[in-house]
Amino acid sequence: MMFGLSLHAFTLLHTGISLVGIAAGVVFFASLTTGRWRSTANLVFLIFTILTSVTGFLFPPKPIGPPFIFGVVSLLLLAVALAALYGGKLRGWSRPTYLATALIAQWLNMVVLVVQSYQKIPPLHALAPTGGEPAVLVSQAVVLALVGYVAWRTLFARTALRG
Repeated sequence: MMFGLSLHAFTLLHTGISLVGIAAGVVFFASLTTGRWRSTANLVFLIFTILTSVTGFLFPPKPIGPPFIFGVVSLLLLAVALAALYGGKLRGWSRPTYLATALIAQWLNMVVLVVQSYQKIPPLHALAPTGGEPAVLVSQAVVLALVGYVAWRTLFARTALRG
């Protein structure tokens, strides 16, 4: 029991939190590619992405593995992102620092989403029962390409957040 919830209920809560964070991140980063900063989507993305990592640590202990490492790395990235956003106020180097660290945190959550989808959704699991099949690799490559496109548009092409 976590917070009075069964493991199943807590897993559903954690999954819901993760999906809200990912969806808000998609809205936020997609808007950046057109030069718009969506403050509410950004705030929801940050809060729910932090909650995703924090709630992930509340599951019954297991040996240190990828989920633990992803959670630690994500929280470190988000700490830097928060410092750049609120401390640096997106001036100078804090702007690309914020965008890069927040986008990498979003990518980590999307990597986990793909892996978990292939593990938990029966039709996807049938395509990739071990998780190393081409379908998973192609899905991860598509996610990486989309994140790379957003990075290029927001960091390198400077279409977003000129200032």
